[in-house]
Amino acid sequence: MAITLHHYLIVSITLFALGLFIVMTRRNGIRILMGVELILNSANLNLIAFNRFLPGSSVDGNIFAIFVIILAAAEAAVALAIVLAIYQQYSTIHLEEISNMKH
Repeated sequence: MAITLHHYLIVSITLFALGLFIVMTRRNGIRILMGVELILNSANLNLIAFNRFLPGSSVDGNIFAIFVIILAAAEAAVALAIVLAIYQQYSTIHLEEISNMKH
């Protein structure tokens, strides 16, 4: 059985749904970051799959995917620095327990 575009899209939808579920239900800062990374990886999978299976496409999907990977790495570095700063200040990474940030 050959792998088609539909197979890639099913995996991408699954990754996106799982990432969205994690972002919406978790209150732990690191787990939310992991959910965002899953969402970005599902977008990368779409870019690569459409670049591969659409006729007449050039390497634009691959270039965009590399760009998204670079943005995800920068986002992870900045977000982890923020989570570490929150942990040093409040001794927790559970975002629902931090009420002083609202003031």
